[in-house]
Formats: sequence, C-alpha cells, structure tokens
Amino acid sequence: MTAAPRPHAAPPDPAGTEVLVAGPASWNLLVRLDELPAPTPHTVFARSSHHAVGGTSAGKALNLARLGRAVLLRTVLGSDDEAEHVRSVLAREGVRVVEEPSPDGRTESHLNLLDDDGGRVSVYLRAPGEVPATGASWDVTTAALDAAAAVVVDLAVPALPVLDLAVARGRDVWVDLHDYDGGSAFHRPWVEAGTHVFVSGDRLPDWRGFLRARVDAGARLAVCTHGSRGAVALTPDGGFVEVPAEPVPRVVDTNGAGDGFFAGFLDAHLRGADVREAMRAGARHAALVVQSPDLVPA
Repeated sequence: MTAAPRPHAAPPDPAGTEVLVAGPASWNLLVRLDELPAPTPHTVFARSSHHAVGGTSAGKALNLARLGRAVLLRTVLGSDDEAEHVRSVLAREGVRVVEEPSPDGRTESHLNLLDDDGGRVSVYLRAPGEVPATGASWDVTTAALDAAAAVVVDLAVPALPVLDLAVARGRDVWVDLHDYDGGSAFHRPWVEAGTHVFVSGDRLPDWRGFLRARVDAGARLAVCTHGSRGAVALTPDGGFVEVPAEPVPRVVDTNGAGDGFFAGFLDAHLRGADVREAMRAGARHAALVVQSPDLVPA
C-alpha cells in the first residue's frame, strides 16, 4: 500500500548545525544467510530477515547524532510508506532532514544479503537520480554548509550539487569512497574534492600509494579501513598511523561499521583529538555498531 502524498514540510532551520551530511537514506530489506549465494541458479533459505533504515549518509548522520552532534542531513525521500519509516527513525534519533522529493515518488531501497563472517551483497532496488538544486530546501542546505563545522558529501548523484558548492566556497569536504578500486570514473569527483578522504582497502591493492597520492594532491587526511584488521591514516605531517580494530565479544551485523568508524573519527576530530586519538575513537564506535542489528549502537 502506498502512502498518500505528504504535504511539503517547511525546511528545518540550519542554525546551530555542526555537521552537514549530504547523500542517501534508504529503507532496506536485510536477509541473513548461512553463506552468500554462489553465482549459479539455485534456491537458498534465509535464516532471518528484517527491514531497517540504510544508506551511508543516514548511517553517518544517525551515529553522529548518537554521539551528540547537531546534524543536518540532505537526502532524497519519496512519497511512499518507506519514506515515512525513514523519517520516523531519523526523527527519533534527533537528525534534522532537508528533504528533496524523489523524482518518481519512490524512496531508495536495497536488498542486503548478509552472512556471519561480515560478507555482504547489496542489491540496489531503487536509487534516485538528479534532483534540482533550487528552492527553499537548497537555500537551507547552502546556509548549513556555510555554518557547519564539517561538511560530509557521500557517493550519490543527488549529492553532487553539494559537492560542487562546497568546493566553490572553499570548504573542507569529508568524503567516504567505500570500496573504490582506484579507477572508477563515478568516484572521481569525490576523490578530487575530498580534503579528508576515507576509503576501504577491499578493492584497492595499492592503498598506501593511494593515500600518499591524495595527500600529495592536497588532502589533509587520508584513511584506509580494513575491517577486522584495523585502519591506517596518513597526513601531510608524518608517516602512517595504524590502529587495530577493537575486539568485540560477538559480531551481530557488520552493516554500517564503516559509517560508525567515520562518525566516531569525525566526532573526536571536532573535539580537538589528534589523528591517533580520532582513529581509536572511530574503532571504538565501530565496535559498538557491529554488536547491534541496526546502524547505530543498541
């Protein structure tokens, strides 16, 4: 059943925004399997399944809010039931939302297949295209970008106008390249704009070379995460800073661990922590996230 079109809500007041996050929020179906399916036709039985808020920007915003930060999230939502679920979760956690209407009225959605070893296959069921960078909501985004202590722009087509605006206004830009392979054309605008760059080492063979290349190009920070093997950072001031992952008694769900690490690091950075302290804070928060079935610690 589809929800009735929602009356256009007044955009939130950007005053007091500490962190502006631009990018996706979604309503996902998470399916847990004994093992991820082989690439051959066959039938498998799920051990469990549930719906939850997803999207890397929602993950960052929710964790930053949980850490006490005043967050404004610019995202795209539809006029469907899924959008109402997303709004409810974000509001409950204190995340203010600048909402752009989805061009087709449908909220972004993924099917995530998960195994007990942290493996994940994410199938995008719906993803929005471009949305206009005009009107009252864009004015609020612009004001928040100017006021915020940190600007985070995630990998999503609707976030590109925020990325361009941040660069034009000379703002530091925090980017998360996820499983970038070192050559993807889609990632290039974020790679080039990022002053604080986070990336997973999963598909990046020469990740040390990539971190050096970003710092040499002017980035003030480049971080590569390695899941249970910890994370490594590089700044223009010194060598590589390595921290281990925090041990946990039981991993419940690795979904959102990277966003938890990012949020923990950024929160510590805004408190004045040095890189090593911020890396440890990121690892501690990520450890709490993986012990929860949701994007934020239980």
